[in-house]
Amino acid sequence: MRAFLVVLLIATPSLLLSDVPSDATQIVALVALFAAGLTFFEYNAKYPGLVEFRDAPPFNRIRFGSMLVTVFLLTMICLGQYEPTPLTQFVRAVGALVGVIIDFPYSPASLVLLMLPPDASYQDAQLVRMCAGMAYLVSLVSLGVFILLIRVNHWPSRNGAFNVWVNLPTFDPTAGGDVVDRLARDARFNVALGFILPFVIPAVSKAAAIAFGPVTPNNSQTLIWIISAWALLPSSLFMRGIAIGRIARMIREQRRRAAPAEEAEFVPA
Repeated sequence: MRAFLVVLLIATPSLLLSDVPSDATQIVALVALFAAGLTFFEYNAKYPGLVEFRDAPPFNRIRFGSMLVTVFLLTMICLGQYEPTPLTQFVRAVGALVGVIIDFPYSPASLVLLMLPPDASYQDAQLVRMCAGMAYLVSLVSLGVFILLIRVNHWPSRNGAFNVWVNLPTFDPTAGGDVVDRLARDARFNVALGFILPFVIPAVSKAAAIAFGPVTPNNSQTLIWIISAWALLPSSLFMRGIAIGRIARMIREQRRRAAPAEEAEFVPA
């Protein structure tokens, strides 16, 4: 089921949009099959691989769900340009409203518009603003849902014993230094990176446009994936930082509870 959902995520723009060339469809199919195979083997393996928090739901479920919803809604916005329906018009209206609200000077949404070429039309700017507003709304909602669920469910302690080796395969507890301090430092780094990334991605895209050509809304798939990455990658880093911070606090509390018991064992009779 996880592998099928990954295929659905990657293939959604190609399945719903009619302006996708056949060559792009074949590339999308190849990428979807590769991602499905990777997901299948990762979640069926007994040993850790590349996926973090594999056995600590709902971390990955919320991130994947927000990505799937974002890609679908952005596809509806692009589809509404030439196949208007009540659903596409509603999604476009919500995206336009949120896009206007968050489009103030020096905001991440205003920087996204700078990725467009100087000769971009008003319709192109409106489309990018709609997509940015909708993607930003989904990222904020997913981040709020994640924070609410981990507080209500006392994540990750409610899921049983938390295996750092399985859920954080890239973290080496023997690399040196106190584990709690390193986890807390990684948590702060992820939160800080998630904060500045919405401002950095448009600047990097603008610099890349000088060498490889400007980003234009003519290719709907490219626009969907760029805006999705711009909105969801920072929120994913926020979630990762919050999750690692909670793990650090959990280990610190376990040490605090274990300290009196260890001291009692050494009390002389």
